[in-house]
Parts: sequence; C-alpha cells; structure tokens
Amino acid sequence: MILSEIRSALNQLELIPSKGLGQNFLHDQNIARWFTQQLSIEQGDYVVEIGPGLGAISEFLLQSEAKITLIERDRRLANFLETRFAGKDVTIICEDATRFDTRQLFGKGRVKVIGNLPYSVSTPLLEKFTNALSPACMLVLGLQRELADRLAAQPRTKEYGAMSVCLQRAWNIKIIKRLPSSVYYPAPKVESAIVRLTPKTQSELIPCEIEFFEQLVRRGFSERRKQLRKLIDSSSFSWKDAAERIGFSETARAEELSVEQWIALVNLYRPPPDIQAQNASELFDVVDENDQVLSSEPRGTVHVNNLRHRAVHILIFNQAGELFLQKRTIWKDKNPGKWDSSTAGHVDAGESYLEAAVREIREELGVEIAQETLKPVLKLPSSPEIGFEFIQIYRTVYEGPFTFASAEVETGAFFSLSQIRQWLRAMPDDFTPVFKICGEKALG
Repeated sequence: MILSEIRSALNQLELIPSKGLGQNFLHDQNIARWFTQQLSIEQGDYVVEIGPGLGAISEFLLQSEAKITLIERDRRLANFLETRFAGKDVTIICEDATRFDTRQLFGKGRVKVIGNLPYSVSTPLLEKFTNALSPACMLVLGLQRELADRLAAQPRTKEYGAMSVCLQRAWNIKIIKRLPSSVYYPAPKVESAIVRLTPKTQSELIPCEIEFFEQLVRRGFSERRKQLRKLIDSSSFSWKDAAERIGFSETARAEELSVEQWIALVNLYRPPPDIQAQNASELFDVVDENDQVLSSEPRGTVHVNNLRHRAVHILIFNQAGELFLQKRTIWKDKNPGKWDSSTAGHVDAGESYLEAAVREIREELGVEIAQETLKPVLKLPSSPEIGFEFIQIYRTVYEGPFTFASAEVETGAFFSLSQIRQWLRAMPDDFTPVFKICGEKALG
C-alpha cells in the first residue's frame, strides 16, 4: 500500500495509529516486496505474519504458493483485512501474538515467520518464536535497530550481551537491511532493521545443558564491568586452567567470550553426559521369536547383531484427551531431535516391561507413576522395521508438570490426537521411525 492508500484506509476506519500497539504502517511497496522475498517461499511452506496492519506485506505473501496466517491484535484492522482479502486463501486471527499458541503450527509444513514487530513486545515475541516449542525454520523480522544490533552483536562490543549469546547458541542471525523511519507512517522516532534468523543445523549445534547455560550467561552479564571470575563460582575447577583451555584471559569480562567459549565454560560446570559410555554399560535381555529370554548381552552387541530384545513406549494423556509428545535431544545416539512417544526406552536385563515403563517415566520426565495406573494398549512383535524389538505400549493419564532429563528430552507438549494424526501424515520425518509405527497402530 502506498502512503495515500494508508491514510485513506485509516480515515475510513477512524483509526488513529496507536504508539502503544506499535502501529507504524510500511508504505514503501518496493521494501514490502523485498521483505517478502527474503523468506524464500517454496511450495509447502506455511507463513505466519505477525502484526500485518493494513496488509502491506500480506498482499505480496498472498502471491506465493504458501499457506498464510495473519495474526493481528487490533480488531478494526483484522476486520479490514478480512474485507480486503475476502475470497483469498488466508487465515486471519485476531489475537495478541504474544499469547499465540505455537503448538498449533506443528504439522503445517515448513513454518516461516515474518512481520514488523511492535517495538514494545519484540523481545517476548522473539522468545516465543525461537524457543524449543516453536517449529519456525526461518524468521524475517523488522525490529528496532538497537535490538537488531544486540541480536547480531559480536564479542567485545557494547551491544553484545546475554540475549546475543543465548539466541546465537541455537540460531544464525544476520541483519539484512537497515530502514529509515521515513518508510513508515507515522514515522517512528527510531530507525529499524530487518533481521533474518535461521536455526542452526544439528552439526552446528554444540551440546550443553541449555537451562543452566542461560542461567550462567545471564549471571555473567549481570554486572558487565566486573571480571567474570568474580561473578560465577569456580570452586569446582581451576579458573586459570579453564581460561587457558578455553582460550580467554583470566581477567575476562562476560562480553569477551564468544558463544562457543560460553558453551565450553558451561560444559566445565555441567559436563555433557557420556552417552556412549552409558550405552556400553547397559545390559538387555536377548529373547527368541516368542519373547522368551535366551541370554543377557551388552547394548552394543544387541544392536550390532540385530538380536531380538525388549522396549516400552508410554503414551501419557491429560484430562482433555491430549497426548504428550517429547522431542529427543541432539545427544541421543538414535533419531536425535525427532519427536517421540511421551517416553520410551529399552527394558533392562532382568526387568519386566512394567518395571521398565515406570523407570523410564521417572528418568526422562521426573515423575513417579504407580504401576497400576499404566494400562497396556498393545504389543508389537519384533521386526526389522522397529529395530528387532518387542514393544509393549502403555497408556496413563497425568497432567504434568514434567522435569525433563536434559540429556534425553529437549522439550515436550500435549497435542490433540487429530493434530498428531495430521502431523504424522504431513511431516512423518519429524518423528522417530518407531513412533510412526506405534502412533499409527495405537492412535488409529
């Protein structure tokens, strides 16, 4: 929309742009078109626009093959968009985007997020769409220039802070254009910048305990001018040796450490679990075609030789009938980063299926469940498709909350069964191979 059209529409709506809602409308069509192009939209993409306003960017999004959802807080603008785009394949949601439930986006396709974010709520919106429960594979956002500089900041600069480090741990961030205030109506008092964020690949990510990482980083930046060693406790190791090994000065301040150095420091405090060593120490019962125990063998021997063994999958529902799914961490040796049953695992040597189910719930989700509340659903016979495992599937009801084992579970949430079924059909590669079979058979 050009400036005259924006003024006309606002007059028609009797709408005075609200500073509190961050209502600054983009009127440069070339920038709006360019903005949209930065999403590199492909067939099958699902695009969410935050704060579409009068639809300056939306009109170019609707020229693509993507499914489009617009989230607009102001009812007057939402009504305007419904009229303007009547007959178009677009979903318009009148809601505060900070309250939007990102779970409903799973299974929609490759989710890409775009928008000129209101300056007052940019930070909470960034947190919402970059956390572990966001399926976004790309964000292209118009932000206050000062915030954009903080997101993309490098070490040893005044802009570099806790937000920079925490976001850059998992995201690649680049400022792709700076915008003068004159391209908006009314013109804000500050300049803006367009930032593109893409999640790091599994090979780019360095494992660490994420919650503790963020706590330590924020503590380190709590008093920027203080030396880091005076802000965080190092009684469990030699600070001098740590500085030498990681490659920073003993007197370094928080802003002098790169993201990679912060991760290395965190891993000194909380070393990543040695998954291979843990796996090597596990013993499984080897069973015959009738699930009768023949012997006990180490995990590696069982898997390398495709010996029949046992496993459990537990489906945890809430009172609303939603099923809890977990997302496996990148530490997992099999299917890292994939979605799976509420909890699952192997049956140890000498252990019953039911005992294994109770243990797995405790170890992965931090919850004690009584055996009698676990109801058997079905048992899958051993086959190559499910890793030569006999799998006993149980179900139970529990509302949460859960305490995730950081080495096992990245995140998790309850989803409706209809959404899970649609998600399995649309994006089966999001799930572990076993859950694709278990889910199909157990959920119908």
